[in-house]
Amino acid sequence: MFRVILLLACLVAACDVALPPGAGQGGQQIPDAARTRADAAAEMFSEVVTRVEPVAERFCREQDHDLNCDFLFRVDITRDAPVNAYQSLDARGRPVITVSAAMILDVRNGDEMAFVISHEASHHILDHIRRQQENAAYGAELLGQRVAVEGGSRGDIRRAQKLGAAIGARVFSKDHELEADAMGTIITAKAGYNPLVGMEYFDKTPDPGDKFLGTHPPNSARRSVVRSTAQRIGVTG
Repeated sequence: MFRVILLLACLVAACDVALPPGAGQGGQQIPDAARTRADAAAEMFSEVVTRVEPVAERFCREQDHDLNCDFLFRVDITRDAPVNAYQSLDARGRPVITVSAAMILDVRNGDEMAFVISHEASHHILDHIRRQQENAAYGAELLGQRVAVEGGSRGDIRRAQKLGAAIGARVFSKDHELEADAMGTIITAKAGYNPLVGMEYFDKTPDPGDKFLGTHPPNSARRSVVRSTAQRIGVTG
């Protein structure tokens, strides 16, 4: 916990390494308001993770497929790291939820933070990485074979496979986001937060619209999924 507070304070001070409390880059003092904000954000993030993690892990273990359900939460303190959160797997297949310090400072309350990390945890629980990889492989094979049948060169086939993989990976991307929103709504609520308040974070993010092969659905579609799921489980605003 102390380390998280220190790292967030370091981000606010734009320093490169974690320094003793009160010290910024070049020995400059971190402004009291910035340190207070960073400390409050770190405490909020720590509390949210403490409450969301066991719920997400329980949901994960209830699935039929064989998944590593030991979630690891990490903070990206890279200088100039954008406001972002994402799910990945480490070398052993352990699910990792990475949240940038900029996002921790950007959310307005615990409900928004809980919804963000519950959404990312849902991507793992729903096995989206594997499904996306399978879709990419299928797209690469399908388009590559099509070009091969039409007499394309090896270079043409490789380019077709690359394009097919990119298309395949994105075909169901919007569906995956909406699935994660639905499950994330439930996890958020089970952890004691209000997903209807949490989804208000969409107001701070650009609306991607309904683009062909876009990675995310329109914010309106995401809000609709959250509202309908919240209504189904008895959550009110």
